[in-house]
Amino acid sequence: MRKLISILGSTGSIGLTTLSIVDKKPKYFKPYIFSANKNYRLICSQIKKYKPTFFFIKNEKIFERIKKKFKSNRTKIINSFDIKYFSNVSNITVLAIPGIAGLSPTLTMIKKSKKILIANKESIICGWNLINNYSSKYKTEIIPVDSEHYSILKLLQNTNLDSIEKVYLTASGGPFLGYKYDQLKKIKPQHALKHPKWKMGKKITIDSSTLMNKVLEYIEAQKLFKIPNNKLDILIHPESLVHAVIKFKNGLTKFIYHDTSMIVPIANAIFDNNLEIDRFYKVKKNIKNLTFKIPKKSNFPIIKILKKVNEYPSTSIIINASNEVLVDHFLRKKLPFLDIPLMIEKILRDINYKKYAIRNPKDLTQINKINSWAKIKTIQKIKAKYG
Repeated sequence: MRKLISILGSTGSIGLTTLSIVDKKPKYFKPYIFSANKNYRLICSQIKKYKPTFFFIKNEKIFERIKKKFKSNRTKIINSFDIKYFSNVSNITVLAIPGIAGLSPTLTMIKKSKKILIANKESIICGWNLINNYSSKYKTEIIPVDSEHYSILKLLQNTNLDSIEKVYLTASGGPFLGYKYDQLKKIKPQHALKHPKWKMGKKITIDSSTLMNKVLEYIEAQKLFKIPNNKLDILIHPESLVHAVIKFKNGLTKFIYHDTSMIVPIANAIFDNNLEIDRFYKVKKNIKNLTFKIPKKSNFPIIKILKKVNEYPSTSIIINASNEVLVDHFLRKKLPFLDIPLMIEKILRDINYKKYAIRNPKDLTQINKINSWAKIKTIQKIKAKYG
């Protein structure tokens, strides 16, 4: 029987990577629920090619255009992500909606999925307690498919945390590895979007250039695997072939090595590691020299906030929300590159910061209130500085 597969964020990089896997085994999958925001061309193409049962479209104007164009099509076009539509349970759901906007659909799909492959770090950072409670209640398997966290998941199997000295998340260093602080003052969006190793969406590419992606992944690893602060760190690894490293107290070190393709973790998660990866993409056979470096604060000033991420229960929500606003403004050339870390530090010193950070949200409404405060406050500080 064909497996029902749902892809939320089907027009983004993770969604397209997942569909490249579906293309290799079309008889194995039955497309069930797809979602996208506003990429009209790709949405049309995916409806015609994959014929999912449902296609959720967030953007109102694009929804109206698509609904009109495909009014007699067997795919039901929806713009309300309501569980009442979904009578069947998805065998595999890939969650790749960027930002905190992905949290609500994540909670909905946990109720209607057997296995969830989650690539939305913001949902984990802001709502892991909810995700964890829902997955336990509905007996849904949660698998992180970011290359770093998938590697940690595999490395920690049959391992006791007490035997570990350190877990390292690796970072490529992005396009500005080796830049001096004065050079970073001149960075423009077009420079930051040229990642040397990975093809990703704009937001995560900017996060990689500042190293904020590693700050977020650091928080994510703590929540997913309950790794304490003193056992977690970041290493710069320009080759981007080792995605996580575990150093044991007994002197042994383990790591997982794979090409810079998200096909590897996603395909392994879909097929429970029972596959031959050569069937899905051409694996590079040569093994390169591997280098590892400790990141310098002068190169990546944003890592200064690592010491603050666990200050209060909702500090991570505030950091994530502020960063989303700052990246958006940087991409629109509304503030300089180095103001991203500086503005986050200002938010964490704001007079009302503790009032929101000390809250321990119990539901989505409470999370959204904290998120909204951080976004509004960040916008206010940008306007105060730049008008």
